[in-house]
Amino acid sequence: MNKSELIDSIKAETGLSKDDATKAVNAFISSVQGALERGDDVVLVGFGTFSVKERAARTGRNPQTGETLEIAASKVPGFRAGKGLKDAVNK
Repeated sequence: MNKSELIDSIKAETGLSKDDATKAVNAFISSVQGALERGDDVVLVGFGTFSVKERAARTGRNPQTGETLEIAASKVPGFRAGKGLKDAVNK
């Protein structure tokens, strides 16, 4: 499912107009992104948790030249599925 299919699904389930469903999806994405930028977790009970994870610096290798290089530490977004989502997927 891509973003436009998600918008269509929300439109069908809620009776919102396509424009309102698009605004809702965009607002959700913006809110989650803003919280993660601030370092906050977004917890949706039964669905899952969006969080920021620390990735340590490491040594990598250029596959074309074989040269080793240092990859800097970074922060990456993560998602951990909640029990309700896991149960729904495993039905």
